[in-house]
Amino acid sequence: MNTRQAGFTLIELVMVIVILGILAAFALPRFADLGGQARVSTVEGIAGSMRSAAGIVHSMALATAATASVDLEGTAINLTNGYPHVDDINDAAGFAPDGAWTVAAAGTNPMTWRRNDAGTPAQCQISYTAATATAAAIVAATVTDC
Repeated sequence: MNTRQAGFTLIELVMVIVILGILAAFALPRFADLGGQARVSTVEGIAGSMRSAAGIVHSMALATAATASVDLEGTAINLTNGYPHVDDINDAAGFAPDGAWTVAAAGTNPMTWRRNDAGTPAQCQISYTAATATAAAIVAATVTDC
């Protein structure tokens, strides 16, 4: 009589589980901190949006010789030396800070937005400095501890 094995032995199954556990232990740390990278990308993306919006508004101000405000997609953007005023950069960039952001210096120059969920919010922020008579507006992103 010929007997045939119809499945895996218990030892084979345990070995497969051990090998999968070892592989998971090496792979997990590579994917564990994706939240920090996502926050860095968000901060840098919004800062880029603000830089682009400031450039577009400045170009519109130059093209139309506007000194007080320009109309950007139906929204009046107030100007400071040809660039968006600190209170209007959000509207120009299409940035609506939600619960993840705190405006650390509202209405001041520079105006600063900080990520609430960052390791150190002051090290994960965007600041917008309005233009002066001799210098363009500055958008700076700090992402050292997001």
